[in-house]
Amino acid sequence: MKTCIAAALAAALAFAGAPSRAANPLFPQLYTADPAVLVENGRAYLYVGHDEAEPGGKDFVMNEWRVFSSCDLTHWTDHGAPMKALDFKWAKGRAWASDITRRVVDGKPAYFFYATVEHGSIPGFAIGVARSDSPLGPFTDARGSALITNDMTTQTDIAWDDIDPAIFVDDDGQAYLYFGNTVLKYVKLKGSMTELAGPINAVAVKDFTEASYLHKHRGTYYLSYSQHFPEETAYMTGPSAIGPWTPRGVIMARNEKTPTIHQAIFEFNGKSYIAYHNAKLPGGGEFRRSVAIEELHYNADGTIRFVPQTDAGPAANPSPGCKG
Repeated sequence: MKTCIAAALAAALAFAGAPSRAANPLFPQLYTADPAVLVENGRAYLYVGHDEAEPGGKDFVMNEWRVFSSCDLTHWTDHGAPMKALDFKWAKGRAWASDITRRVVDGKPAYFFYATVEHGSIPGFAIGVARSDSPLGPFTDARGSALITNDMTTQTDIAWDDIDPAIFVDDDGQAYLYFGNTVLKYVKLKGSMTELAGPINAVAVKDFTEASYLHKHRGTYYLSYSQHFPEETAYMTGPSAIGPWTPRGVIMARNEKTPTIHQAIFEFNGKSYIAYHNAKLPGGGEFRRSVAIEELHYNADGTIRFVPQTDAGPAANPSPGCKG
């Protein structure tokens, strides 16, 4: 009996001394997908699509985006829905993948939210841009019309080839919007962040599917994306925001219960992380996904180590001075 008590006590002490972790998936109270991350003032803001399909559903049911925030990537505050698909009055609906950035415009900080929706009058999917004075929203349509519509690109005849916007602002202030399905595309934006600054360009990427994402680390540009179907996360590196690109391999393997996977790579308190979705919540599946986070590591040569999915998630990484 004494041996059992001692073992139980030792286990309890070990658990108490273990670092706090964010159990994956992050939000068991609802199904979420397509993460985007903004880090500001020691706080991470995580934007997700909300999967609302019924059990056994055969299509995506997504009407809104949700935003959560955290000071340590372990404890998250739910701030509700900063925007719904139909807040774009020209849209038919479908709150698909999004991305966000902060930009000072006319001397004032503003937050620009780029989102995929189905257009109400132009057949196919479109990309809209919304603006807010706060990362928590509410976001309102910044143009009154779509930024990109399906008829502006002709590389494929599918209705969903202009989805998954990924916004990147380089050190010189130039903004780039990457997007696409089947064909990867990018376009430069004007300083207003709501107008195209040039032609839409196609990028030749073998096996590209969707979910492009651009980030920069120690002077190198990293363009990650989903390849094949079912999807896995791959990446390329280059010397600029438009390449030329060198394929580097796979970051994360395909999921078991959903054929999609969608990543956002970000830095927080001196460490690097990847947000993604799987379908590991009870009742999860192709149309009922769940967002998770892992720590991401670079090798000495700048390549990214393969990232396995875990149930434990990363250890807490608290920001000094950040509360809540």
